[in-house]
This record gives sequence, C-alpha cells and structure tokens, in this order.
Amino acid sequence: MEADQPTATAPGAQSRIHDIGYRNYDGPRLGRSYATRSLYSQSLRGAYGLGRSAKSKVLPMLLFAVMCVPAAIMVAVAVATKASELPVDYTRYAIIMQAVISLYVASQAPQSVSRDLRFKTVPLYFSRPIETADYVRAKFAALASAMFLLTGAPLVVLYGGALLAKLDFTDQTKGFAQGLVSVALLSLLFAGLGLVIASVTPRRGFGIAAVIAVLTISYGAVSTLQAIADTNGNSVSAVWMGLFSPVTLIDGVQSAFLGASSAFPGGVGPSHAQGAVYVLVTLGLIAAAHGLLIRRYKKVGL
Repeated sequence: MEADQPTATAPGAQSRIHDIGYRNYDGPRLGRSYATRSLYSQSLRGAYGLGRSAKSKVLPMLLFAVMCVPAAIMVAVAVATKASELPVDYTRYAIIMQAVISLYVASQAPQSVSRDLRFKTVPLYFSRPIETADYVRAKFAALASAMFLLTGAPLVVLYGGALLAKLDFTDQTKGFAQGLVSVALLSLLFAGLGLVIASVTPRRGFGIAAVIAVLTISYGAVSTLQAIADTNGNSVSAVWMGLFSPVTLIDGVQSAFLGASSAFPGGVGPSHAQGAVYVLVTLGLIAAAHGLLIRRYKKVGL
C-alpha cells in the first residue's frame, strides 16, 4: 500500500490577512519647527551630558563649576571685607577665564556634530521634514546657549553677591548688563568657530585638538605680537593685531563700547572707530561660520 502523497497546495492558499490593530496616524503633523526645536533641546542637554551616561556629565559639569567657584570666592571676599567694589569687572571675567571657555568649546563642539558625521546619521535627519538650515540653526543655537549658560552663570553670582554686599545698585546693574552683552557675543563667536572646525572631521579627538589650537594658540600668538609691538612703541599696530584672535576680538569690542578696561599691552584698547571694525569683523565671522556650516552639511546630507 503506497503512503499518502502530500497534496500540492496553491501558493496563495495558505495566505492570511491578519488585523493586528495598525491604524493610520490621524494626529497633528508637527513639521519642521517642532523637529528643529527638538534637535535644539536634545543638543543643549547633550552639551552638559544630560540624558547621556554619567561619564559624559563629568567634564562639562566640572568646567561649569570651575567657572562659578572663583566668582563665588570673590563675592565672599567682597561681603566679608565690605569692599566698595567687586575685585573683577563683569566684562573682564570671561577674558580671565578664557582658557576654561576654550576647553569647554573644544570638548562640546565635536560632541555636538562629530558623532553625527562619524556614525553617518546626518542623512537620517534630512529624511524627515528638517532641512540643512534647520539642522545648522539648531546645533549653532544649542552650543551658543550652552556657552551663554557657562559664561553668564558666574556673572549672576557676582551680581547677586554685589547686591548682598550693598554695592551701588545702578552701577552694578549697568555692569551686569554690559557683561551679559559681552558673553552673548563671545558665545556666538566661539560656538560658530568651534562647530565649523569640528564639522571638518568625524574624529572627535582631532576636532578637540583643532579647536584648542585655533582658540588658544591664536590668543597666545596675538598677545605675544601685541606685547612686542607695544614695547617698540607701535601701539596702533598692537590694536589691529587684536583682530586675529577670537579672545582679543571680544576684548576689543567690549573695551571700545561696553566700558571695559582693555587687556591689550599698556591697557590701550581700540578707539570707537577701530572698535567699529572689531564689531564688523566679529559679526562677519559669526555669519561666515553659519554659512560654512550650511555649505558643509549640504554636502554631507547627500
């Protein structure tokens, strides 16, 4: 007796359509603005390690503390000694702490953009409603905001301490406002330069080294050349040399228009006419950084 042979079944006879509850999305379409805000928020949180591992929080939080602790010490001294003024002007604080600020930019600018380049996630962003300009704007604004928090928080500490020490309210408020304008401009400039440099390479280590070199070495070189020019009696040349370093650019702007004392050799900062050139160069660099980032990510997103 022959064994039963399996009967042939048509390919489609075993097919089934199962209703497992999927439905079309009929909610609101939030679009580009929501995606841009989300990217900004995520990037700003990431600049301080929030939402990431504990290891990622160590350096940004440590640098934030390093920025604020000297201000707190100055406040304590001013209150204890009943001083008539703060040891450091609001506009001078960021210049004094420029090494810490440069290190923060060097560590966080590559973290913001180099990882996207390394893991090739940029095209995924652009597969959504977000566009190149939205991505650049969100990243730029996030790092600038993070830097403004870093540089503005010590000024808040100084201002609060000045009021506790019962220093003149009008003078302290004016100085505090001038300091905020200065660090806002510094934050935009440093964020733009840091992101442009970091966006060139997907290697975070290379990005960190390059940002430190541009911000720190340029300041040291320009300061040295200014000192040499001033020693030779050429103070005008020393002023114009300040255009070639981000730190001295901010120093020149605030000494010309924000009532700050200049850190240039001999304490001679730019005049109002020279200061106008400093402002134009600073704004030009910020705009150029934004333009270069857009050009860079138009290529990356292809």
